[in-house]
Amino acid sequence: MEFAFDKHTEQLRERLLAFMGEHIYPAEPVFAEQLGERDDPWASVPIVEELKAEARKRGLWNFFLPGEHGAGLTNLQYAPLAEITGHSPNLAPVALNCAAPDTGNMELLAMFGTEQQQKEWLHPLLDGEIRSAFAMTEPDVASSDAGNVATRIERDGDDYVINGRKWFISGALNPKCQILIVMGKTDPNGEPHRQQSMIVIPRDTPGMHIKRGMHVFGYTDGAMGGHAEVVFSDVRVPAENLLDAEGSGFAIAQARLGPGRIHHCMRLIGMAERAMRLMCRRTLDRTTFGKPIAEQGVIQDWIAESRVRIEQLRLLVLKTAWLMDTVGNRGAHTEIQAIKIATPKAVEEILDRAIQAHGAGGVSQDFPLAELWAAARALRLVDGPDEVHKRSLAHRELKKHHAV
Repeated sequence: MEFAFDKHTEQLRERLLAFMGEHIYPAEPVFAEQLGERDDPWASVPIVEELKAEARKRGLWNFFLPGEHGAGLTNLQYAPLAEITGHSPNLAPVALNCAAPDTGNMELLAMFGTEQQQKEWLHPLLDGEIRSAFAMTEPDVASSDAGNVATRIERDGDDYVINGRKWFISGALNPKCQILIVMGKTDPNGEPHRQQSMIVIPRDTPGMHIKRGMHVFGYTDGAMGGHAEVVFSDVRVPAENLLDAEGSGFAIAQARLGPGRIHHCMRLIGMAERAMRLMCRRTLDRTTFGKPIAEQGVIQDWIAESRVRIEQLRLLVLKTAWLMDTVGNRGAHTEIQAIKIATPKAVEEILDRAIQAHGAGGVSQDFPLAELWAAARALRLVDGPDEVHKRSLAHRELKKHHAV
């Protein structure tokens, strides 16, 4: 296994670090101010478009997507870049056109989309002209088991008709969101993993109603376009909007969620590094009982433990990226699940320590820690809860010993 960054990756890291220092970090207070001034609570703000233009001019664009449509990077090359963007997760990923859920949707359209679908939807997404959403999770069923998805996609002549309800559909409230990729059942009586299909629904399609924005630990996540509850009532779209073929929805979902899980973990490591930096600075600057907080044994324990965990997680993520590049997503299945289990929980704990070290300031809007903590905690549910991944991982381990 070789995890060393090659020359091209090092050059991109240097350019990205310069962009973060010169543009992203200085833009954070401007971003917060503009969010408070906008009329639409879900709309993007001018500073985001300015950052996107600057990033694209610098060649810092579409890093996540391999092949002809993206920057041509491997997972191992992208990993350290995604980590850097995790230092400012509300601004850096979207500035580089590497923000979820668009990344996963672009991957699906690149892998499974027809030439017409790519022309109509993929290319505007690649250019950062529009945003998108991915609608899988439902309020009435346990969506961690995709077989439970109840939304119906029924063929009617040259059209499909969609009925159902989804929630926590990230980005759907953003006015720039033009399409939703929706997972539903085309054949409820088919084989369990052949019942589902995916279809592209333009946002202005009659019958699709965005009911409300969901909160996450009290945050609207309006900066990212929120998380919507969406109702589909006899929504009719042309049959050519179907992605790939009927019955391929489960396989498509797996193709989307594997890279998505590693991207989340890469950015989480960046979030942890920022928390470490803030914790060290805060404890060196503050004095209690006659000496800097950093000299307290408990604080030093937090810092040491946090550094060890970050290094462990980074190595596991890099191993996973290397495996995805060398043996494919299926061959890296165990490691993908392992990082998805380990990374959000560990980063949540690191952020919790940083919050504690900041005292009351740690839970305030004056530092990014509380919002980062909420994001890390939510990621223990995103793309499958910890318990589902543990169950699958345990089954895989037990299989090795059945014949012994």
